[in-house]
Amino acid sequence: MTEVPHTTDVTDATDVTKTTDATDTTDVIVVGGGPTGLMLAAELRLHGVGVVVVEKLTEPSGESRGQGLHTRSVELMDQRGLLDRFLAASDKFQVGGLFGGIMKPWPDRLDTAHPYGLAIAQPVTERLLGEHALEVGTEIRRGCEVVGLSQDEDGVTVELADGTRLRSRYLVGCDGGRSAVRKLLGVGFPGEPATVETLLGHMEVTADPETIAAVVAEVNKTQLRFGVHAGEDGSCRVIVPADGVSEDRSAPTLEEFKQQLRAFGGTDFGVHSPRWLSRFGDATRQAERYRVGRVLLAGDAAHIHPPTGGQGLNLGVQDAFNLGWKLAATVNGWAPQDLLDSYHCERHPVGAAVLDNTRAQIALMGSDAGPTALRELFSKLMDFEEVNRYVTGLITAVGVRYDFGEGHELLGSRLRDVELKGGRLYALMHTGRGLLLDQTGRLSASGWADRIDHVVDTSEELDLPAVLLRPDGHVAWVGEDQRDLEAHLSKWFGAATA
Repeated sequence: MTEVPHTTDVTDATDVTKTTDATDTTDVIVVGGGPTGLMLAAELRLHGVGVVVVEKLTEPSGESRGQGLHTRSVELMDQRGLLDRFLAASDKFQVGGLFGGIMKPWPDRLDTAHPYGLAIAQPVTERLLGEHALEVGTEIRRGCEVVGLSQDEDGVTVELADGTRLRSRYLVGCDGGRSAVRKLLGVGFPGEPATVETLLGHMEVTADPETIAAVVAEVNKTQLRFGVHAGEDGSCRVIVPADGVSEDRSAPTLEEFKQQLRAFGGTDFGVHSPRWLSRFGDATRQAERYRVGRVLLAGDAAHIHPPTGGQGLNLGVQDAFNLGWKLAATVNGWAPQDLLDSYHCERHPVGAAVLDNTRAQIALMGSDAGPTALRELFSKLMDFEEVNRYVTGLITAVGVRYDFGEGHELLGSRLRDVELKGGRLYALMHTGRGLLLDQTGRLSASGWADRIDHVVDTSEELDLPAVLLRPDGHVAWVGEDQRDLEAHLSKWFGAATA
């Protein structure tokens, strides 16, 4: 296995050209240095896997399309000991539903110890995840564009735009909706093309806050894709429908923003000095396969959808959390047969479900009479606590349950953080290993001690004898029979050691 220094500085493209040749190899190459790629790299490094992240951009873009972490992502950060960092850099929010622009109070009895989301700009999320990835020994190389890809039975070779070649045992494309990795693999990306586009940017405004609030409130009565939201530094995040769908997806101009703001709001609010400008559409597509041999896809490289509900960044980070330990187990040689394939089997349906709920939200957000009436009806339905809880579970991903077959009602679900006599459950999961929480004190996982932490403790919140958790926090087994436990340990964590 490739040894990687504990802390590695970011290398620019010039340095890579000087130091890298065709013999430069590692365990895993991660293409893309956004939240998904950084989360995946850190998860792999927790298991000692050598990782190189290659990112096309020489510097972070500063664009902030993703504006927050939902509850399940908050739980992931807690499971890895990162939550305090995110809490220090963000604010909690408790707006229930977030569905189709319909805001409702947060539902009672949501199955989590973290009943909130975090309002945090994407550049801050990337910075915090990047710091974490570097701390655990990830090597990040910027200014590296992948232009070629080939694989054989032993590994993967990638060619960079400068002619450099890199070699790894596995490669994961986390390089966004226009993924070069996906295209080089020839993986189909079926779905629907964009029918509408929205302009999004960060800029200064001269209009006073009262005028902005009044105009936005009036426009939002019929058009929900319109807003001017003030940041902490006085600048604003501006969103407005575009005039049609562009052919080349090039960045919009400030004049386009002004024209569209005047068209919908009667004023351009005096926008000026843009920091970044972008456009996005409502295209909805999903990769046919998340794995082809030794190459896998995650995040927007595997699925794109409208940003309604703020699920995109979260879905990618959760892909990485599911994949990381499985790929590490494969590299380290203890993965059971088909464990790596379970990444597609588990995450592809989750991605498909998110695509469907964004389709539904787009239908609710239309300005015609039909969508308006549908939105009014759906808003009334969400006043029912059970409906609100279900919809909030969709958006926040706390309702995700993988199909592990017949068994206990918790099987396949993630387990919320619970209080133990000796502390908190999630505090025991920072290393990324499996966990056997044994309330009987009679069980053993000694043959898997290199992969499993066996904790004998009790919780008043858990009415069950023992539970086996995968490294991603999903319940793999519930019971108290030793032989049954060992069968499930072998299923998820490979053969026991002598």
